[in-house]
Amino acid sequence: MDTTLLQLALSGIAFGCIYCLVAIEFSLIFNASGLVNFGHDKFIMLGAYVFGGTMLNQLGLNYFIAFILASIIMGLFGAAVAAGIFNPLRNMSSDVYALVGTVMLAKIMSELARIIWGPVPFRVEGFLTGNLEIGELTLPKVYIYIIIASVLFLILQNILFNKTKLGRAMRCVSQDKIASALMGINVASNIMITVAFSSILCGFIAILIIPIFNVEISMANMIGLKGFAASVVGGFGTMSGAIAGGVFIGLVENLYVMFGPSIYKDVVAFVLMILFLLIRPQGIVRRRT
Repeated sequence: MDTTLLQLALSGIAFGCIYCLVAIEFSLIFNASGLVNFGHDKFIMLGAYVFGGTMLNQLGLNYFIAFILASIIMGLFGAAVAAGIFNPLRNMSSDVYALVGTVMLAKIMSELARIIWGPVPFRVEGFLTGNLEIGELTLPKVYIYIIIASVLFLILQNILFNKTKLGRAMRCVSQDKIASALMGINVASNIMITVAFSSILCGFIAILIIPIFNVEISMANMIGLKGFAASVVGGFGTMSGAIAGGVFIGLVENLYVMFGPSIYKDVVAFVLMILFLLIRPQGIVRRRT
């Protein structure tokens, strides 16, 4: 019983780290542009195809070089999307245009992936595989990699946002775009950088989940929805809320299987989201104004 509980808790923390990274990606774009990216699960899918499908399976590159090249491609793609879609849409009179724009972008990305890499799912063999055995506890090593990589990313992101001029400019734009422009910050360029960073983050998430899922068009659909739920539960638009919401949902949905039918595990995140919207709509971490 204790071993099972520990195993479920560790795997819940690992998936919670994934949800919190997705929630952070939501928050980055929302704070920078005022838009919600409803196509972000396809950004994750694209990262998986670029890294696993092209860099590893087709070109046979080593993991480090593949990661660097995939990150560059995802960053350039994010900057292009910001210049062509997010910057123009944020100035529209209605948020409906932005919603439709991100949804249509997701459809276009899905069809392009189907054309370029084909409709057949595939796996990346030998990448972050194996199990860690400690006494009676058996845990896939990928969960440990996810937790360590997520913590390192959060530390580096904190340094970027709080210790660098670029990070302070990104925070300034997220708080007040008009004041930022008056202070000499190029808001449009800053949004491009933020979306490029969030796109790189999507590629990072994709690399972490490749050992768990097949690489296919719909691989990140559920993760994307649960990441959105994590951002709502934690406190929409806040980085600390994204972390709290992601880990909370990951733990609750994994521990739930000890008390209820596992077939309903995926419903837990959305039940929690509805409960928080009804009882505590500001989330675990209240957004400071």
